[in-house]
Amino acid sequence: MTEPRAVAVTLLKGGIGKSTTATNTARELAHRGHDTLLIDLDPNGHATTSLGLSEAFTDDTHLGDVLIEESHEPAALIRETEYGIDVLPSNDEIESVEDDLGGVMMGTARLKDNVVDPLLGETYDYVVIDCPAARGRLNDNALYAAQNMILPLRPDSGALSGLDKTIERLIKPARDHFELEILAVAPTDLSDRVDQDRSTRKLIEPLVRSDNIRPRVPNFAYVDPGTFDAIDAGEWDQSLPKPGIRHRAAIDNAIREGRPVRDYDDSCDQLDCYGELAEIVERGEVMRRE
Repeated sequence: MTEPRAVAVTLLKGGIGKSTTATNTARELAHRGHDTLLIDLDPNGHATTSLGLSEAFTDDTHLGDVLIEESHEPAALIRETEYGIDVLPSNDEIESVEDDLGGVMMGTARLKDNVVDPLLGETYDYVVIDCPAARGRLNDNALYAAQNMILPLRPDSGALSGLDKTIERLIKPARDHFELEILAVAPTDLSDRVDQDRSTRKLIEPLVRSDNIRPRVPNFAYVDPGTFDAIDAGEWDQSLPKPGIRHRAAIDNAIREGRPVRDYDDSCDQLDCYGELAEIVERGEVMRRE
């Protein structure tokens, strides 16, 4: 039996697929029959614009009216989409909301008190929050409102340092004040094989060798740590599936077309990965498959 849950998709590093992960996880939750709200807190508004809501990004009514002025209910901002998910869009004024949150009472709790708590379990089964890439009051609001996280990682030279920075500067300080769970660490946009000393192995191997992170690596990205010993001994079974959300033209094209992957190409072989992220949100943890 699942229970209503909010999750923040975040990492203190830009360009790592946060908006793509948030949008498609929300879409798969809807596909699984759940009423789902996607909240876009990223000043870039990628989740908003990628779902065809560009006009909302410049609307005079925005999140500040709910969080700061408290002159509007969230329903005044929420937009329905043709994809089965509702969106509370980002806006080109959201950076001023970030600043203004520092001057209001309980500024870190406004998203939880004014949006998530009134809607979660009443109007929506799940809330997915696309977070900014920088530490700040919007990110703090998202973590306090959700108290669950998905951390996407794209293989590049700064991926693991971005994870370390997020743990040290975001997660540990937050845990001094409230419970905060990492539901999943989700490698995405991978293209190399794990038997090559390239970016995919350099990302996956440290994750699965870490006692703390390994239980939070989804099945689609999981490799038994002993696999790397076998690779180095020349004994690797090359028929094993490649880990992670793999780079696919369908994912890139879906972003350009302003649609979730399912609605751009429902034959894309990476939909099962987003489906597993939706399952993790449902269950509140990774369930390791044999």
